[in-house]
Amino acid sequence: MIYVCVPAWNEAPTVGLLLWRIRQLLTAFSRDYQILVVNDGSTDASEEVLAPYARALPLTLISHRRREGYGRSLEELLRLAASRTDRPRRDIAVTLQADFSDAPEDLPDLVKRIEGGADIALAGARTASRRRAPLARRMASLLLRPALRLPGVADPVGTLRAYRLVTIQRLIAESGAGPFITRDGWAADVELLVRSARHARRIETVELAGNSREPVRASRAHPTRLLWDTVRASFALRSMARRAAAPEPPADAAPTLAADAPDADGATPRRHRPRRRGRGRGRGKGPGPSRHASPPAA
Repeated sequence: MIYVCVPAWNEAPTVGLLLWRIRQLLTAFSRDYQILVVNDGSTDASEEVLAPYARALPLTLISHRRREGYGRSLEELLRLAASRTDRPRRDIAVTLQADFSDAPEDLPDLVKRIEGGADIALAGARTASRRRAPLARRMASLLLRPALRLPGVADPVGTLRAYRLVTIQRLIAESGAGPFITRDGWAADVELLVRSARHARRIETVELAGNSREPVRASRAHPTRLLWDTVRASFALRSMARRAAAPEPPADAAPTLAADAPDADGATPRRHRPRRRGRGRGRGKGPGPSRHASPPAA
């Protein structure tokens, strides 16, 4: 089962067309699917646009009376998908935007990567759209990649992603009663990636070619503020990202004793350093007696 998660806020011109295109693609792809949409307190005609699609498609619509933000809407969708699955090691959650800035045509490629063994699959920037991306968006990606150091991640700020649902279930269990997405905007996608990467064995980026569909509307984001919030979030999550990227020790590895731990400067404590053989203890002295030498005469 594929759960397509779409957070929407004032997307009346695009969200209906997007849902119908998802239906066409996944029907031809021969996979069972459900579409999950959060209408996050929209003040336009989004509710009226979505109502007939809820009757014609396998669609679950959640409506917020007031806007709660992108991060909270995204988490609500993922929690709903994780609660519905009965095969979390096989089922997949896909996240994408409602304004066609993410191309639904890329969904099958992401799903195939998860079916091939990846736990998280991310859509890379298309070759033709890389040059058209806003400067702040490109700067965020360039700054975050070396800071987070997540293997397999080419664009940590991307929004079109696929997650094996067992990864999301582990993330939910780890967070307990609290949220696992506490930030908004681009920072929410970075936080979700970093936290879920701790429970993923393999992350892959799907490189895309050709032209992407242009968004129908202009971006409503404030790039400078989003960049600043995202960079701040990345440094706060950097230690978590490094733990996610570090290989786990083998299960049969012997525990390290406190006395064997290196000093603060990384050197081995003196009492545990191996002795050099073949030299005397004092400066300028020759080698000590061999342990195979004959004993002195009486």
